[in-house]
Amino acid sequence: MPTTRRIVIAVFPDVDLLDVTGPAEVFALANRETGGRAGYRVQLAGPSRGEVVTAAGVRLLADLSFAEVTEVAEAGGVLDTLLVPGAVELRPQGPVARIDDSVVAWLKAVAPGARRVASVCVGAHLLAAAGLLDGKRATTHWSTAAQLAAEHPAVTVDADPIFVRSGRVWTGAGISACMDLTLALVAEDLGEQVALAVARQLVMYLKRQGGQSQFSVPLSRPAASRRDIEELRTHIAEHLDDDLSAAALARRMSLSERHFARVFRQETGSSPAGYVEAVRVEAARRLLESTDQPLDQVAAASGFGSVETLHRALRKQIDTTPAAYRRRFRTTG
Repeated sequence: MPTTRRIVIAVFPDVDLLDVTGPAEVFALANRETGGRAGYRVQLAGPSRGEVVTAAGVRLLADLSFAEVTEVAEAGGVLDTLLVPGAVELRPQGPVARIDDSVVAWLKAVAPGARRVASVCVGAHLLAAAGLLDGKRATTHWSTAAQLAAEHPAVTVDADPIFVRSGRVWTGAGISACMDLTLALVAEDLGEQVALAVARQLVMYLKRQGGQSQFSVPLSRPAASRRDIEELRTHIAEHLDDDLSAAALARRMSLSERHFARVFRQETGSSPAGYVEAVRVEAARRLLESTDQPLDQVAAASGFGSVETLHRALRKQIDTTPAAYRRRFRTTG
């Protein structure tokens, strides 16, 4: 008889739908690809049994209540993997991870008895609120990483990886990264050949090149309070092949270079050089995705000047090469 691996996925009002169904599909395919040998048994647990409305408006049915899972755990029942999705609230400043107190209380009760615990996307905020990430490295969706770091200083937040493993606790990044994370869990249990077979069925890479920064907008910084800095940001975006050194930008602002660098960092959270490089990388990515221009033209148009400089910048910013990025994301024929 195959070993039964009991997977419990938390569901609660406004949970992100794919955070729940994506991992469930990966585990189901692992069962299929191994003829049942994987032994995964997926159950949904919610505040109560029955209907839960997700953020997408699609209704899910919780097989068990949180209280029932707690009772089973306290009675010595084996819980292999506890998987925690997330939910967000949309506010004027952007998405903010929502903390569901019933989920946090449940995690504190049952997580210690699970073989491993994993979060998907902003579910990391729930793990952190339950104290499960203290002293650990973790990731979450890039848009709420700063929130996680600010609210939980005991957690080492790394916003770039697709997923992070820290002992028996795993954290995943953006919503679609739930699939990458679950494939990694399958690989840990059954080996990479099984995980690869599942990835093929899903038409996915078993391991993506680069981190989640390649799927986000690296310039998603709050608007500057100073109008002159906002105007300078517009100038940078529209003149990528100009001299955009800190000295040149300081002259344009009629400020000393030191004072300019200090003001710019206060307003944008980045050094002038780091900001300019991020803008140029963003421009290069758009060209790689949407055109067939040779790399020297891409480098010139995005302000890098040479293919070598373009290579270095992409390696630094998104850990891949121009050619590899184009193969993966080009949208033209």
